[in-house]
Formats: sequence, structure tokens, C-alpha cells
Amino acid sequence: MRLRVEFTTEPFDLDEAPTHAVVAREVIQGAELDAVDVGPFGNTAEGGADEVLTAVDALLRRALASGATRVSLQVNVIGGDAQ
Repeated sequence: MRLRVEFTTEPFDLDEAPTHAVVAREVIQGAELDAVDVGPFGNTAEGGADEVLTAVDALLRRALASGATRVSLQVNVIGGDAQ
């Protein structure tokens, strides 16, 4: 099964990316995922279920430890069999 994760971290800072946002992006960019797209208002990545779920776990733990007060995320099943 393939999954797509979309996420944002808060609080926002339009002048400079906060540490928690940088850390979250580094987690996703360093994971074994494909179709990674990072931006100032949202980030997406796709990959196998195990890889996405492992990355989401690390993303949540590291972003919160780095000062995020809120992490919004959505995980969708894309293509393939949803078992």
C-alpha cells in the first residue's frame, strides 16, 4: 500500500523558518520516501506504508521536541490495495 502524507507545523514565522519546521522537513527529506515536496505553507511526501508511518512518527517526535506547538497532518491511501 502507498500513502501520501501532508503536514504543517506551527507556530508560523513568515520571516524565517522556525527550528521545528526545518527539523520536520529534514525528517521527511531524509526518509526513504518519494515525491517529496516541501514549501512554506505545507509539505507532502509519498511512499510505502511502512516508510511513511516511520517518517510520521519521527516527524511528530522531533518537531514537537524542537518547539512545534501544533502539527497538522493528513495521511491518505493512494493507489494499490488498502489492506
